[in-house]
Parts: sequence; structure tokens; C-alpha cells
Amino acid sequence: MTPQERFAVNLRKARTEAGVSQEELGYMCDLHRTEVSLLERAGREPRLATIVKLAGALNTTTSELCAGISWLPKARRFDVKRPPRA
Repeated sequence: MTPQERFAVNLRKARTEAGVSQEELGYMCDLHRTEVSLLERAGREPRLATIVKLAGALNTTTSELCAGISWLPKARRFDVKRPPRA
């Protein structure tokens, strides 16, 4: 699983828990619905400003949106944990 894929899972979960559509979320963040869709499908790596906007609109934290993603400096790679099964 890539960092983008894990972010996508976290974003989709936060959005559905907030009960908003991709279009509504895009409006709240000043993003186009297709941008939200791309992020939820791991088709695009989010920018820092986008992560902050999404967290604010979803009343969550940037840490929650990035949960399960860390950097291993000695190995020079990402460590991406699979999300827990529902």
C-alpha cells in the first residue's frame, strides 16, 4: 500500500463519517469535486495546504488524515500500515 492509497482510505472514511458528499467537501475546501475524487482514489498526492483544508472542513486533524503513514529515515522509505478492518 502506498502513502497515497492510505491517505485515500483515511480521507474517504473521514468524509463519510462527516456525512458529506465529494461535491460538498470540495465546496467547503475550495476544491473541485474531481480533485476530491482523485484524492480518494489515490490518483493524486495531496499538497500540504490541501490536507489542512480537508482536515478543517471535516472537523478532524491532519494527523488523522495521515494516520498509518510514516517515514523511516534509516531505510529511506515510507512505512504504510494497512487500515484496520471494519
